[in-house]
Amino acid sequence: MFREVPVLPLVVPLAAAVFLALLWHLRRRGMLSAPRAAVAFALCFYVAGVVANTVFPIYLDMPSRSGSPWHSSLYLEPFENYEVADAVMNIVVFVPVGMIVPLLLARTSWWRVVAVAAALSLTIEATQLLTARLLGGGHVADVNDLMFNVLGGLLGYVLFEVLSRVPGLGVALDRFRWR
Repeated sequence: MFREVPVLPLVVPLAAAVFLALLWHLRRRGMLSAPRAAVAFALCFYVAGVVANTVFPIYLDMPSRSGSPWHSSLYLEPFENYEVADAVMNIVVFVPVGMIVPLLLARTSWWRVVAVAAALSLTIEATQLLTARLLGGGHVADVNDLMFNVLGGLLGYVLFEVLSRVPGLGVALDRFRWR
């Protein structure tokens, strides 16, 4: 059994600090309301879950073979040895990005959501590569994850746009927007 960096003692306080900072930001701008606070909470909860499941585990005593990493930590070939279940999981995990970004940005479009999803996914993949190479991380940076995460963000945005056109629901969604 390998010793791991504990997840919850790191992720939960960080998420709580970011949540409080977001509430302070909203209050300072005179925009604090229960729906917007709910968006801030959802954002922090979502990001904490993504970090906990994509960056961790980080092993403290992972063995290496003659100084090389214990497994390959980077895949750059699209669709090679990539399972449908992994693709579906990455799409589903990033659908919330496509639904939260339009609530946070004053002006949003599909390409802005794609840019945010790509930046977030690229940050995750780079973190996975760095932790695997430097800290004994247990994940692999994969170009397929990046592609399917972006697709998930785009699908979330399409879903958000469809829902915002439903009579009555669009007005309700406006109460959650940060503009």
